[in-house]
Amino acid sequence: MTDTPYHDITGRGPVLLLLPGGAGHPMGLGPLTERLATRFTVVTCDPLGLAHGRLGLPVAAQRVADWSEGARRVLDAVAPPGEPAYVFGTSSGGIAALDLLARHPERTAHVVAHEPPCVTVLPDGAARRAELIEQLEGSGRLPAEGESATPMGVFLARVLRPFTAYAPAAAPPPGRLTLAAGADSRGQLLYRTTEALAGRLGSALAEFPGGHLGTLDHPVDFADRLAETLRSNARTSA
Repeated sequence: MTDTPYHDITGRGPVLLLLPGGAGHPMGLGPLTERLATRFTVVTCDPLGLAHGRLGLPVAAQRVADWSEGARRVLDAVAPPGEPAYVFGTSSGGIAALDLLARHPERTAHVVAHEPPCVTVLPDGAARRAELIEQLEGSGRLPAEGESATPMGVFLARVLRPFTAYAPAAAPPPGRLTLAAGADSRGQLLYRTTEALAGRLGSALAEFPGGHLGTLDHPVDFADRLAETLRSNARTSA
């Protein structure tokens, strides 16, 4: 894959790349994006083009590296060379954000990864991953018209398994990563995963509004918390 992935741009200010969860479809992120656009140039990535006319077309099995390299190409297209950008990813998008930071730290000013489902970092990670896959596949059965007909279908068939097998290989440069977990996720698998990942990588852990879908359920408060986190780290690293 060499083409620049589909993306949308809105707002003014420092560049903030958004990497949505699931299959990368940015559905429901409008209120979050609008709030962030008052302070940032928000670049919302759509790695599979599902919001740009490609929903329903065949989708190959996805690789984390393809999403992170696609994100890097988007940054190369929208941000001046040598100017690192802020990056936020949630769920599977959080995994892509972690891999982008690992592969191209020079392109990232600070990364916030919200509840990335890297469950294999847990001591019983293999069992927890199997349970998570079973739970999600059971609650989001594929539509009768085919696995590529909905974003959830694409996620279950092409994203869920390869992405939940991912774990960062090395710690990022100091002060460049914040792991975010939803306050309403306390005690749940992905909160524990985020805690374990922060400890493993030596990164900050922050609580954000809501649960795993906090970007959708509390978009204004979530956007404000994200902006505060990025501003704080900009001051720290200045």
